[in-house]
Amino acid sequence: MRGVHAETTLLLILGGVALIVGVRLIAEKTGLPAAALLTIAGITYALLPGPNLELEPELVMTYVIPPLLYNAALDSSLLDIRRHMRTVISLSVLLVLVTALLIGWGIDLWVGGATLAAGVALGAAVAPPDPVAALAVGRRAGLPGKLITLIQGEGLLNDATALTILTVAVAAANGGHFSVPSAIGEFFLMAIGGVVAGVVVAFVIRQLRHIRQDPLTANAISLATPLAAYILAESVHVSGVLAVVIAGLIIGHDSPRYSGAASRLQTSAVWRLVDFLLEGIVFLLIGQQLPNVVDELSNYDMSTIIIAVSVTVGVTLILRPLWLILTQLLPRSLHARLGGEDVEGPRSEQALTGREVTALSWAGTRGVISLAAIFTLPESVPNRELLHFCAFVVVLVTLLGQGLTFAPLVRMLGLRANHADDARERNEARSAAVRAALDRLEDIQEEQHDHVEDRAIENMRKQLEIRLERYSRRLDLLENADSDEVPTSPEYEAALMVRRMVIESQREELLRWRDAGNLNDESLRILERELDHEERLLPDRR
Repeated sequence: MRGVHAETTLLLILGGVALIVGVRLIAEKTGLPAAALLTIAGITYALLPGPNLELEPELVMTYVIPPLLYNAALDSSLLDIRRHMRTVISLSVLLVLVTALLIGWGIDLWVGGATLAAGVALGAAVAPPDPVAALAVGRRAGLPGKLITLIQGEGLLNDATALTILTVAVAAANGGHFSVPSAIGEFFLMAIGGVVAGVVVAFVIRQLRHIRQDPLTANAISLATPLAAYILAESVHVSGVLAVVIAGLIIGHDSPRYSGAASRLQTSAVWRLVDFLLEGIVFLLIGQQLPNVVDELSNYDMSTIIIAVSVTVGVTLILRPLWLILTQLLPRSLHARLGGEDVEGPRSEQALTGREVTALSWAGTRGVISLAAIFTLPESVPNRELLHFCAFVVVLVTLLGQGLTFAPLVRMLGLRANHADDARERNEARSAAVRAALDRLEDIQEEQHDHVEDRAIENMRKQLEIRLERYSRRLDLLENADSDEVPTSPEYEAALMVRRMVIESQREELLRWRDAGNLNDESLRILERELDHEERLLPDRR
């Protein structure tokens, strides 16, 4: 935001928020990915006369990437990522490393004046896919949970791998020599340090569980956690983004045990808002960098530009599907040694099918971290402007090309989540939870209590038994389902409809009381919040 006055900056921010909201509405109505639409909007604005925003890589890397990664880690499943660890590590570490090295060697070999270290820096910047666009489209298209987990796990860990390689490559570029064994050794040291830093932050947050019961305090701590993890790791020169991811995975896994219900609800709502705004601003910024990146190419001839772009885009697009195909052909015994679980286990990692490989290959959209990373290159790096342009082209080709076609591809492949199985699993868990509550009531019944408590226990028992009976009927319906879609139940739908209509009538009556002067606004908000929580507790069809 250099050279932009405060009032102009404020207008740009307000306009950006309005554009983000508008694009989200368009995306919901059309089914197009918001990330691609926002990037196109950013490019369009950049071509118009008027003030523009420049991407400040230090600000993005410090204040934008850590919160986005942390929120993604909170929403991820540590157990599912562990279950698919072989494929996650293959994509987020090995594929990123190979991509960086191949692009580095290609740039060093075919682009005059370039060095291996500079090429590896470019490869590291464009190697990590940004899963935001792919996940948003994939969830809407009903992508199976296994592929969602793989995209999430890869997106969480590949940034740490890429930025660590980039740091090593930049250091080598400044020193004039790049050694692959030395770079790999330094990478593992930084990665291990990042993991340790993330574990330390997660442990400290766990010790604060008593004060995290207050929603406002929990929000403040949660918002500060990714920044604290990043700063701690970077201060000791290890991977800051990996520290953020590890802290987020552990804290997200522990959250049901160490935080209160009110804190979880409010913290989740705050993070959804933060994520929505940051992602929108990020994709708008990507588009707005076009004029600056193109202006930097005046000193390069067209043949050099074409060769550099072809090497970068070619390796990025071709290597991913080739890597997925080759790794799936490996013997299963080697898969286990690479991190897979026992292939005979009921929930062990299974090989990807051809359709899954195709979908996962097309989920490699690049995003803002690629641009932020490449813009951190010091001016001493040779062909710096050309590297900027190559990275920008990769981001545009994958974000627009793959992003806009991902949903049609998923539908064409016929990849759909088995909603009936998911609903069956949830209803079995609900039934188990109710049975545990009934067992607890039996224990309470045996303890000493008065007749008032007897009535309370009996009322609660009746409510739980009604709920268990409803879940049992729902499970019977799901067990007899012939397809992977959740079957409808007229009684179930009618009950939900009646309860929602009753809640809405209560809301309208409270408003009439307020408007007539019989209820003050503070009391209205308290009572309205009670109804909101009651409505929020209503289950959906699943």
